[in-house]
Amino acid sequence: MKKEREFYDKEKFNVVINDGDMGSNVLAKNRGIPSLFVTNQYMPKLWKSRSYLKPGLYFISKQIAKATRVLVADSAPPYTICEYNLNFPDDIRDKVTYVGHFSNRKLVNSTSQTDLERLVDGADFGYWMRTGNKPTNDRTGQRYEEVFHESEMNDERRIISHAKNDKSIDRVVGKDGEKYSIGEAYEKKIDWIQIDIGFLTEQEMQTILTGCKYVVINGSHTIMGEIMGINSKPIIGMPIYDEHTNQIKWAEDKQLGVLAESKKQVIKAIQMIRQNYNKYQEKLGVFSENFDGNGAENTAKIVSDILERKK
Repeated sequence: MKKEREFYDKEKFNVVINDGDMGSNVLAKNRGIPSLFVTNQYMPKLWKSRSYLKPGLYFISKQIAKATRVLVADSAPPYTICEYNLNFPDDIRDKVTYVGHFSNRKLVNSTSQTDLERLVDGADFGYWMRTGNKPTNDRTGQRYEEVFHESEMNDERRIISHAKNDKSIDRVVGKDGEKYSIGEAYEKKIDWIQIDIGFLTEQEMQTILTGCKYVVINGSHTIMGEIMGINSKPIIGMPIYDEHTNQIKWAEDKQLGVLAESKKQVIKAIQMIRQNYNKYQEKLGVFSENFDGNGAENTAKIVSDILERKK
């Protein structure tokens, strides 16, 4: 903090934008510098297993409240995915602005289809995403594998993206139990049950999101916005952390997806989505129409307005 204080005193900032750095937030307040705190959490609901974290959350929320404005990186209510992670008290509501998701909406320049895209074309499958840092990614993968070993999954096609730039992960498992490279599976027209991919190109990811029936995730806020808001696909959430649980529970309450905390619940969720697919599509259509993916642009306008007023 000493070096950060010296940096503040030297640079004489006109405005400060913080994304999770509460120390910087406090330094700005103490120097009378307008500060913007970008977040999708304030006072998350804690489940029984983590109630001991509540004192820490109170401390963090008090530091966030010192910002001149709190910018929520989500759509405005009632379309706020992180609603159950906010719980703002009345005394700071006036300084809260919902700026929208910081999403990547750029169009993918379409090139010729890859063997992976050709292999999945026209197939009925679920998309299972592994995301997060290494412990989160690995834990998510372990939970997915537990589901895949259930007999109900014997005919449920799935594509698993590992979010690891490692070509050795890429493989296709046929319904015959044999393993193939992606190119080999496409050439031989293998009737596949599972495809593992280390890292998807943007074009491949968009093809899979467009073609899948549902997406299984651990509850990442950014990913949920991309899947439900931009691609209008129902989610099945297997949470790792409480903030994940809250966001997936919100989606379930809005009939945009299903919370599943065990392998049996995942299988039941797949069946539920398949049986009620039109209902989920209808709710997702409304959510997508009200999805705000202009977080970066809206934040830039707020910064510009503050700087203009300081001239």
